[in-house]
Amino acid sequence: MPVRRLNHAVLYVRDAEITAHFYEEVLGFERLPMGFPGAVFMRAPGSTNDHDLGLFSIGQQAGASGAGRETVGLYHLAWEVDTLVELGEVAGKLRRARALVGASDHGTTKSLYAKDPDGIEFEVAWVVPAELLDDTALAARASIGHLDLDREMQRYGAETLGGVGVSRP
Repeated sequence: MPVRRLNHAVLYVRDAEITAHFYEEVLGFERLPMGFPGAVFMRAPGSTNDHDLGLFSIGQQAGASGAGRETVGLYHLAWEVDTLVELGEVAGKLRRARALVGASDHGTTKSLYAKDPDGIEFEVAWVVPAELLDDTALAARASIGHLDLDREMQRYGAETLGGVGVSRP
C-alpha cells in the first residue's frame, strides 16, 4: 500500500507558545484544544487533518539545528497555497515578520522560503496545475530561478487554483 501524502509534522522548538503564535500570524494556522503542557497542536486553514503541526517545547537552552551543516536532518517542510495571490499575501506577512529568506521559481512550483522563531526553515509553494505546464516550465525544473511573482501572476493568472501535490503533464 503506497504512502499518499504527509499528514502532519512535529517539531521540537524552544517555546511552543512563541512558535505557535508565529504560525498563527504568518500562515493562519489555528491552535487546537488538544495537547498537554509544553505541546501545541495546530491545523492549517482548510485542512481536514486532525492536526498538521505539532510543536513540542524543549527549552530556551536548546541549540540551533545543525542539519545540513554538520549533521543530517530535515531541511524544510513545504506548505501549499491555492493561488498566486495567496502566495503574495504570505510573502508580505513573512517580510513583516522578518522571516522571509528566499523566493525561487522551480518551473513547476513557485516558492517562498522562511524561518520560524527557532530558525527551522519551511517553504510555502504554489504548484502549477498540470494543464498549464509547458516545455518552459518543465525545463525549468532542472534549475532554480528567481521568483518574479508579478510575472507569474500575469502568466498563470493571480487567482488560478494550483495543482495538488505534484503536477504531471
